Amino acid sequence: MASKDSDRITAAQQTLDTLFDISQLLNTQLDKETLATCVGMIESGVNPEALAAVIQELRREAAVLNSQGSDGR
Repeated sequence: MASKDSDRITAAQQTLDTLFDISQLLNTQLDKETLATCVGMIESGVNPEALAAVIQELRREAAVLNSQGSDGR
């Protein structure tokens, strides 16, 4: 049974590594931890398109806040 758990963990890690490689090729700018969180959310039933929209909106908001911070405000 421990062997099956180990095999499952290894397969999941390999899958995440492959997804991370693809995300790097697509220039998603997601680190491995964030990608794993997104995959987990999608596996739990979150709509992938809605999740992508939220990530894009958070990036836009962060860019605005960063630009305001660099203006000396």
